[in-house]
Amino acid sequence: MASSGVSSSLAKLLRLVSWVICLIVLASFLIFVVEQTSSASTHQQEELIEHPSASTGAPPVKHESTVHKKIDEASNFFTSPFAGIVSGSASEWVIHGVKTVLALLIYGFALSYLARVIRVRV
Repeated sequence: MASSGVSSSLAKLLRLVSWVICLIVLASFLIFVVEQTSSASTHQQEELIEHPSASTGAPPVKHESTVHKKIDEASNFFTSPFAGIVSGSASEWVIHGVKTVLALLIYGFALSYLARVIRVRV
């Protein structure tokens, strides 16, 4: 009976960890998408206006909050095992997209599946 409670608790913990990791990775990807679309919009507006400072080619300065930095650090930690898969790509969208999908598959699907297996075996 005692192992049943431990296994059930372990299954709940795995599901919780799975959800937390997936939320962190998704939040980081959403922040990336917002930054990319806003910088693209700003760049297009500058091109249309032909603002003299737009020709400098200097990237805009990023002012990240502490929460943003922590989310990115955590996401990079969880997606770092997949960096080798996208190392040949120069597209930031491909790199972030593939790493996000792989993280969701591994941490979301695999950990949830493991939690179900543990729960069923008890």
